[in-house]
Amino acid sequence: MSRIGKKPINIPDAVEVTLDGTKILFKTSRQSRELETFGRVGIKIKDGYVYVEKNDDEPQSRAYWGTYRALTNNIVIGLKEGFVKNLEVNGVGYKASINGRNLELALGFSHPIIYPIPNGIEITVDKNIITIKGSDKQQVGQIAAEIRRFRPPEPYKGKGVKYSDEVIIRKTGKTSKK
Repeated sequence: MSRIGKKPINIPDAVEVTLDGTKILFKTSRQSRELETFGRVGIKIKDGYVYVEKNDDEPQSRAYWGTYRALTNNIVIGLKEGFVKNLEVNGVGYKASINGRNLELALGFSHPIIYPIPNGIEITVDKNIITIKGSDKQQVGQIAAEIRRFRPPEPYKGKGVKYSDEVIIRKTGKTSKK
């Protein structure tokens, strides 16, 4: 049974939450987001909290209960604080730079990789650290995964693009027998 679904979501002062049928509308001074629930869960807004309620006791309803509570909470946190992912570029000659609305990566290929930065996302580069910021948790994580996929870290020297908190298990190379 979901324990997440039971927790109410605190609405900060900067975020305005309203209901429009089965949609939950979130609004701040800078941006707005919406979450369509398709009537799978019940939503109540009361005393500065959002309550997510299950429709019945079926297993699928319990799954939606926890999922929609988590999605709602992620939108509120994203609008209030935002989400950040850090990537680290390791390797001789490997580098990253910002050129307009494009991220340029030199990762040992014969050509530079040019990644267009989507709207709503802010990418900064400081030495070998790429910082991805945005209000949508799924989009920030997806962009970080796409950039990492260009050159995942290899286990022998650790060269490539990795998450800053990722631990690469290193392998020993070939050794000569004596």
